[in-house]
Amino acid sequence: MDLAWKQLTTLPVELAELDGVEELLLDGNQLTSLPVELETLTALRALHLDGNKLTALPQCPPYLETLSLYGNAIGSLPAKLGRMASLRHLSVGGNRLTSVPDTLWQLTGLESLNLAENSLTAVPPGIGKLSALRMLDLGHNALSAIPPELGDLGLTDYLYLSDNRFTEVPAALGALDRLAYLNITDNRLTELPSELGNMAGLVELRLYNNRLESLPASIGGLGRLRELHLQGNRLTTLPSSVGGLGELRHLDLRNNQVSSLPASIGQLGRLRHLDLRNNRLRSLPKQLLDLPLEKLDLRWNKLDLPWQGELEARGCVVLR
Repeated sequence: MDLAWKQLTTLPVELAELDGVEELLLDGNQLTSLPVELETLTALRALHLDGNKLTALPQCPPYLETLSLYGNAIGSLPAKLGRMASLRHLSVGGNRLTSVPDTLWQLTGLESLNLAENSLTAVPPGIGKLSALRMLDLGHNALSAIPPELGDLGLTDYLYLSDNRFTEVPAALGALDRLAYLNITDNRLTELPSELGNMAGLVELRLYNNRLESLPASIGGLGRLRELHLQGNRLTTLPSSVGGLGELRHLDLRNNQVSSLPASIGQLGRLRHLDLRNNRLRSLPKQLLDLPLEKLDLRWNKLDLPWQGELEARGCVVLR
């Protein structure tokens, strides 16, 4: 049943008589609470309440599999949340949470968990019990440490850790060898563990706006990586092992302190877009001519590129 964006401020108790409803869409209303009768909808499997004005977790039917409460004003989650054993997808991002109850880690069937855009300062070790989790969003909080127990999870789709206060990445994250997308942007990282190279399933890696001065040589082990975003760090070069990134299509190095690139960059046989804006480059390895580049952005560097015409003759857009 779709009742989203209807300017509702309350729900009629008669709603409880619709005992065959499996999905209820209530997003974008002005609800501050829900009738307790809602928990009698035993057939309900998905309840969507994003963008309302709820201040507490509502009474929920017993067999819910999806509960989405993004963008409300919920200040805490009750311990009884841990009894919702059928829950597979939980979104409580964009609320006012400063902590979560330990009973949350009893929901071992969870496949996706969104805790982003709250005011969390720590995530307890118990999160490592969510062994079925495929997607985890902890971005835009006030977390100071990445729990190493994340390495115990079965994450496959994405791990989003952007905009926190992290200064290091635990080596245990290297165990996530099936994870496809990792985002740790807008933090305070100064280095990365060599175990990063064990994350062989990564397709997209975003590390921009940190304080990285170098990359571990092991990064060359990410043979499935297609996008690498490193802008806004303090890098001066790349390790020669970067040539191992044979599937890389997009490499963003703008706003660093790069003064040279290794010749092995010429081994990136699928690279299409290379962004080198605002670095300290004076020259580039001619091995770039071996690449199928479509766009090369060199603005705000002071370099000589005598073979620019060769690139442009192949259809590469060169910006200087």
